[in-house]
Amino acid sequence: MLSLSGWRRWTGAITVAGMLGGGLAAGAARAADLAPLNPPQTIKLAYVPIMKFATAFVADGRGIFKKYGLNVEFERVKSGTEAIAFLDKGSVDVGGIAIVASLWSAWNRGLDIRVIAPGGLDPMKDGPTKLLVRKDLFDSGAIKSVADLKGKRIAAAGGPGSGGEYFVSKALEPAKLTIRDVDLINVGNADMPTAMKAKSIDAALLGSPYAETVLKAGDGVLLASDFTPGLMTVMFVSSGRFIKERPEAAQRFVLALAEAARMMQGDQFFARENMDTYLKRIDATEEAIRTGSPITFDPNVEVPLSGLADIERVHRENGRTDYDQPLDVKKVVDETFTKKALELLGR
Repeated sequence: MLSLSGWRRWTGAITVAGMLGGGLAAGAARAADLAPLNPPQTIKLAYVPIMKFATAFVADGRGIFKKYGLNVEFERVKSGTEAIAFLDKGSVDVGGIAIVASLWSAWNRGLDIRVIAPGGLDPMKDGPTKLLVRKDLFDSGAIKSVADLKGKRIAAAGGPGSGGEYFVSKALEPAKLTIRDVDLINVGNADMPTAMKAKSIDAALLGSPYAETVLKAGDGVLLASDFTPGLMTVMFVSSGRFIKERPEAAQRFVLALAEAARMMQGDQFFARENMDTYLKRIDATEEAIRTGSPITFDPNVEVPLSGLADIERVHRENGRTDYDQPLDVKKVVDETFTKKALELLGR
């Protein structure tokens, strides 16, 4: 795996070389052969307001969805668990979510929801997801390391069985602790800074830009990070009904995400046009995004099955699933649309 700086140098080189050599232009021309839907179709997207879903923000704000005849309606949710409930009811078509334990159990029971595209990647170093401890507890010596979290209150968006729990579990592993050794509390991402300031929790699992907000305010201290280097823990998932009944809309949705990812490589991640789309969808300042840990997006929009398998393992071993044997992750992923997008855009 590339380091974060190496990834950015590589993707920046791809952007420049492709534009000068015509590679990206040729890919865009091939993608343009996929005509916009007429009349335009509406896609309802439920998303958790974090930067790891920024490809959807950019695809919308920069007119890529519109280019393909899509009207994407964004519905903000507090956690992936909430988005899954909406998908199950059929009130949304796509969810931008962390892969939570309830989804594994639902898949095991035959729930017709599939992973259709990746969200953001955790970089190899200086990742955006951090485990912070209250500064007063750190300064007093009460909590100096992850091992000291035994019996403490740790906040994670979604609480038990959530994607946040997976991160907390991975952070605890080196200290030979499990999720059963701590008190996991459900707190929404945007509410984390307030909870830390109010001292209602001992530690918190936060993503960008909320971790930076707590650190800048002086209410928290970094305890652990980079627990899942290079891993993809958030995905865009779709109802099976949407895939079966409107595959042409699903294909254009994923293609738009891929095009957006390619507009976010290297220094272009912070381009004015992109920054405006981020600020529209999440509760953060431009400074927090620019100074926080950058998110990396795969320009080839590939879904890593090995990473999914590890997420499934942790949730199962935490006792959050209603089954005890490994689930074949290939059965929960539909790579049709990402493969077609890569075929149209070129690698």
